[in-house]
Amino acid sequence: MSKAILYDATMCIGCKQCEGACAQQNKLPYDDKVAGEAIQSEHKYTVVLTQNDKYMRRLCQHCNEPACASVCPVGAFHKTKEGPVVYDVWKCIGCRYCMMACAFSQPKYEWGKLNPRVTKCIMCPDRVQAGKPTACAEACPTGATKFGERDDLIAEAKDRLKQNPTTYVNKIYGLNEVGGTSVFLLSSVPFEQYGLPKLEKLGDTPLPEYTGRVMEMMPDFIPLWALVLGGVYWVSNRRAEVAEVEAEERALRGGK
Repeated sequence: MSKAILYDATMCIGCKQCEGACAQQNKLPYDDKVAGEAIQSEHKYTVVLTQNDKYMRRLCQHCNEPACASVCPVGAFHKTKEGPVVYDVWKCIGCRYCMMACAFSQPKYEWGKLNPRVTKCIMCPDRVQAGKPTACAEACPTGATKFGERDDLIAEAKDRLKQNPTTYVNKIYGLNEVGGTSVFLLSSVPFEQYGLPKLEKLGDTPLPEYTGRVMEMMPDFIPLWALVLGGVYWVSNRRAEVAEVEAEERALRGGK
């Protein structure tokens, strides 16, 4: 069965142990300076955000039908049967179509490296395949981040909403958005307050319905031209949004 992550913001204490565990698992730097960064980046795959003593985690949603995979002309991204959406650096040609296609703005780019790559949370695929929980779930001291069978976590999330209707926003974020994901979020305040895309903007239609339909019609010799000409209409319309997000992130890091 497919695995998933359930994050319940009402149980989070903001300890950021999930951040540290993610960094250790992915061999990323993590110190007080990185812990203090309130944005995701090429060296910080997950972040715990704080607003008025309430918390929210941001990480890759691991879509059931990932847009990043549908637009990649070389197949650098793919969804595994266990749930993670993983990335093959050896296939990547640096076109950054994945960054434009992702509705959750998850893929990041190593701008400062001579041999840059795309980075994001890959949901600890080696651990998952070995029957272990993700590093972030294992490190969480309160159970705010929980790993398990996707269907079981959906049932548990629905039960929490039913049993405590005044505690939560009546929504499991990720259940149906863009066709469903393998990461579910529960919160007591609107998700948009933490920068998550608005629910009405996402819709329930898998994004590959827009992106993959066109890519599949392209003959084998097209991808290189697609990189030059702009590719899929929907992806092209994401350019301005992605550029704006990247500019904001670089500004928050002091232009680095």
